[in-house]
Amino acid sequence: MSTGLVKKTLRILLKSNFSIAKYRKSHSRVINQCFKWLAPGLFVKRWLLLSAAGVLLTSLGLAIWTGMTPIFYTLQLLKQFLGWITTVVPSYISGPTIIFAGLLFIFWGQNRSLNSITQVLMPEGDDQLVDRLLTHRRLHKGPKIVVIGGGTGLSTLLRGLKSYSANITAIVTVADDGGSSGRLRREIGVLPPGDIRNCLAALANEEKLLTELFQYRFRAGDGLVGHSFGNLFLTAMSEVTGDLERAVAASSKVLAVRGQVLPATLTDVNLWAELSDGRRIEGESNITEAGGKIIKIGCTPENPPALPKVLQAIEEADYIIIGPGSLYTSVIPNLLVSGIAEAISYRNIPSIYVCNIMTQAGETTGYSVADHIRAIDVACGKRLFDTVLVQGKSPSAQVLIRYAQEDSHPVFLDREEVKNLGRKILLTNVMYEDENTGFVRHDPMLLAQVLLQWYGQFQFNR
Repeated sequence: MSTGLVKKTLRILLKSNFSIAKYRKSHSRVINQCFKWLAPGLFVKRWLLLSAAGVLLTSLGLAIWTGMTPIFYTLQLLKQFLGWITTVVPSYISGPTIIFAGLLFIFWGQNRSLNSITQVLMPEGDDQLVDRLLTHRRLHKGPKIVVIGGGTGLSTLLRGLKSYSANITAIVTVADDGGSSGRLRREIGVLPPGDIRNCLAALANEEKLLTELFQYRFRAGDGLVGHSFGNLFLTAMSEVTGDLERAVAASSKVLAVRGQVLPATLTDVNLWAELSDGRRIEGESNITEAGGKIIKIGCTPENPPALPKVLQAIEEADYIIIGPGSLYTSVIPNLLVSGIAEAISYRNIPSIYVCNIMTQAGETTGYSVADHIRAIDVACGKRLFDTVLVQGKSPSAQVLIRYAQEDSHPVFLDREEVKNLGRKILLTNVMYEDENTGFVRHDPMLLAQVLLQWYGQFQFNR
């Protein structure tokens, strides 16, 4: 009997302690959220003070207009009432009490107002509204970053950068002619949407869900097999809006994209490459499959005009990042577009090239870091960046064996050659190994963190 009573008492005590701890945690969270409203840069407090000033001015205007008669009698009555209060309760008690009550009413009224707005705009609650406002202000104060590339590398980088700035412009190649994008290009005549699709998904707020949706490939249906939903979505948007630029802009609004994605050109571009054995290969997908050493890369038509918004973004940029991505089929095609390389070379701002971790069979077999830099310099005829980011740590033995079977190896850092090319080296570890696929990738968050830290140091040392 006594044992059962003790157990029951312990359960009650534990439950009460848990409830107290839970209450304290909840109470502490509410207080923290309240103090966040005092943070600078929210553009909320100033408008509340402006509203209060408006009330005072309205009262003053009313007093002047009416000859102050109603105000006078009101103040007299209020004076008598306050005098009576101080006779009952001393002023050193009644004064602070009334001040506290007034502040409490102000806080309560503003809190309930925000709750009412939040219930409509954000059903998840007011405690997240201030966090979203703080994040919004911080991201929109971020540097204007222009990222140039394509393929998986560009979307990986964007996934990390969007946590540091909302002022991102991704300039994407439209030379893809393989897979679903190539089929749509040949059958419907639209510009290839594949790389743009990946970038939109990477910059979207609901990235995980949107990526799964956009990457979904139809497994049945006459003519649909192999097509991704994202490609069909952008193709339909292009037909509705008139061109790919408007389609991407409209899609960005619908998908709540952080930043903007721009095709390098609206011209129907086809890549060609001259190989060391004398062959001339036409088509982006055929270049990699040809398996030769590329000595020259170009496009048809030659010097396609750049999208005006692309040149504007480069002119307004605070920071330019080139790569990562397939050197000859993702990065360089953007720089072949007329005006882009020239616009970058004119800007005296931080610019960096993110070198690939592994060589790519059929494109950069046997390439070192210096070889990647030379290829960009030769294709552009200009020097576009001063620093190259290089992965320092090699992948695991299992990954190296897997890549070696595909004639792919880590990109060798030839320091002296890179220095002879007039480039600085940012050596860092930003790699992760995907256990499911066995591929190595740049870690989005680590890469973005390193790039923003380098940008900050560059700005500080200028």
